[in-house]
Formats: sequence, structure tokens, C-alpha cells
Amino acid sequence: MFTQSVLAIILGGGQGSRLFPLTEKRSKPAVPIAGKYRLVDIPISNCINSDIKRMYVLTQFNSASLNRHIKNTYHFSFFSKAFVDVLAAELTMTSGDWFQGTADAVRQSMHHFLQHEFDYALILSGDQLYQMDFNIMINKHIESKADITIGTIPVHANDAPAFGILKNDNEDNITSFIEKPSSDLLPDWQSEVSDEMKQEGRLYLASMGIYIFNRDLLIDLMNDPETMDFGKEILPQSIGKHKVLSYQFEGYWTDIGNIDSFFEANLGLTDAIPKFNLYDTQRVIHTRARVLPTSKISGTQMDKAVIAEGCIIHATEIRRSVIGIRSRIGKESTVINTYMMGCDYYETLEEIENNKIKILMGVGERCHIKNAIIDKNCRIGDDVTIDGGPHLEDLETDSYVIKDGIVVIKKGAVIPSGFKL
Repeated sequence: MFTQSVLAIILGGGQGSRLFPLTEKRSKPAVPIAGKYRLVDIPISNCINSDIKRMYVLTQFNSASLNRHIKNTYHFSFFSKAFVDVLAAELTMTSGDWFQGTADAVRQSMHHFLQHEFDYALILSGDQLYQMDFNIMINKHIESKADITIGTIPVHANDAPAFGILKNDNEDNITSFIEKPSSDLLPDWQSEVSDEMKQEGRLYLASMGIYIFNRDLLIDLMNDPETMDFGKEILPQSIGKHKVLSYQFEGYWTDIGNIDSFFEANLGLTDAIPKFNLYDTQRVIHTRARVLPTSKISGTQMDKAVIAEGCIIHATEIRRSVIGIRSRIGKESTVINTYMMGCDYYETLEEIENNKIKILMGVGERCHIKNAIIDKNCRIGDDVTIDGGPHLEDLETDSYVIKDGIVVIKKGAVIPSGFKL
């Protein structure tokens, strides 16, 4: 009902150093997820499913592939006012620097937003995995006559120190805020949550990085050039001055800002009943439509495997792994606890014959791959062993990175035959 008066602003994040090397050649929202999607597809799909179809994506690092993905994916009717536009940091008469934080990114882009009529700005993060009907949050914001609404999620005490934690009153007004509290402070920061959340021990309200601002207030707040970040400055300073509301969300939500959480979020899709439901017809995740053949699998034993389109697989075993589009896996190979992103294209016979490397894209024969992320367009030779795990120390090389025991093969890397790790 109110979605025509809402403008969505999706924050693409900074350099994405915690997701390196996946962000070495692409922006964080462009990182492939679940074998066929991009991270940016999640907030955009949530908006489309909520009938919010005017969206800006703000980014500043390696935005070429993000631009290309959005241009090739989100087409609306010629007669519609719907759009998804990417705004990269730009030099103007009033700004001449990179985005210095989430609020600064919005500030520098305000002249674009103000070209449109809207009453409410819905500000979202570009690196989270969740499915939410924003209409419920918007309705609560309007009915409560709030100035700002913050999406919050109950978390456990062991998770709370990683978030901004809020306290609210009986009417869900936020009364106080603390950024990443130490464990000894937590007893004073419990909030009223549902009985189900109490049973799970999730007693602390964490900010989800999802905000609704009234248009006039957002304009006013952006007039202060000293405030750079929503979570660290704008929101804490607004409590007590404005009506700041908490909207509690109790569904699945995860921040996938680092390699470990990204890895687990992808492998979690292989569970019998995954927490993130890609098969929900009411909350479809949209992405680029590709005309790809069906996947061809020969002699492979599979357990908890997610296989995207266009793959050619001769592996002996694939277990608890996500295999992305156009992947090729050779005979007698084993892939366990691995996210293989796949390839952007198929090699032609002529390209294969003229390839001086003589290693095809994909995973070769008699390989053993475990606890790994294989980025796009990698070439892994025959008889390669990659055995990730806590026994490996953090390391960075030209072709791979080890973080928290997870081996990440860089985009386009070549791993020679016989390599062992």
C-alpha cells in the first residue's frame, strides 16, 4: 500500500577486505552466492517481492561487474517508473572524495535521490542473507508515527559483542544503544523478546543494518558533514532526539561479511531443510536469466549437493557442496565441503587446443578438494589435493588464500597438476 512512496538505498559496502580475495576483482555486492546468484540479488529481490521497485545501489570499488550484472538482470516495463541503478563514488562540485562511511555514501548521493518523489527511505545492506517482507516494517513505521525504524534481530549473548545492541521500551521505542558491548556489560542490555526467542536464549536486540528514515529527517541529518556512519553516529545520536522504533525480525538472517560466514551460508544451502529457502515461491530470489543446458552427471555419488545449470560432472563423490554454473569436474575426483562458483563461459574446442596452459577450466581428474571456495574461471589440474581445515595457517599466495582453515582459490587462478595442500 505504501511502497510507491518508498525509495530503497542499498549500501554496497567498502573495499570488502574481510571477504578478500573474493573482492579482489569485484565489489562486495557482486560476489557470487549459491551457485548462480550475486549478493546484491538478495536485497533487490526482497524489495521486488515487497513491491518496492525504485532502488539505488551505492558502491565505489570494482563496480564494473556489478554494473554489468544489474544491467543484464533487472529490466522493467518501458512504461514503469521502476529501476535499479548503481551509483559509484563520483567527483562533484560539492564532494571530491571516496565514501567515508555509510552515512557519507548516502550524503554524497542525495542529489540523485531527491530527483524522485518519496516519503520514506529504506536503507539496506548489500551483504546479508535473509528474506523479509518490508511492507510489514513500513506499516509499523507509519502506524507508530516513527521518525526512524531500525530492523532488529534477537541474538545470543555470545553473538552480541559483534553487533550494535539496542534496548527498547514496551512500545518498541529504542531507548539506548551500545556498539559492540563487552561480555561483562551484557546483563544490563537484555530486551523484551518473544517467548520463542527467550526459549532459544536470544535475549539481545542487534541492529540488522536495515533502516527506514522519513524523507525530511534524512535530508536534515545529511546536512551535517561530520557524521560519516549510520551505526556509529547517526542512529546513536538520534535516540532521545527523535522517535526511533525497533522492528523485531525473527526469521533467518546472517551477515556474510567475512570468509567464514560466507562459506557457512553457502554450505548451509545443502541442508535437508535450509534456513534460507531458495524454493519459496512467494519470496523468489531473482537473478540474471541464462540460457544454459541442463547439468550432466555421470557415475557420481552425491549427498547434500546443490548443482547449478550447465555443469558437466564425472566426479566419484560430491558431498555437502554447492557447484555453480558451467562447472566441470573430472573423473575419480572427490569434492567435500566446498563452494565451487563455476565459470562465466564455456571454452570452445579451438580455445582448448590453443591453450598453452593445457589445463581446462574446472577441476581435473583424481582430485581431492575439501573445505574450499573455488572462485570463477579457475583451472585445477589433475591429481590435485586441497585439504582445508584448522591444521592450516593463514596464508596468501598469488593463486590462493587460506583464512580460518578455508582455502580460497582466487578468480581465474591456475593450480598445476600434482599440487598438494
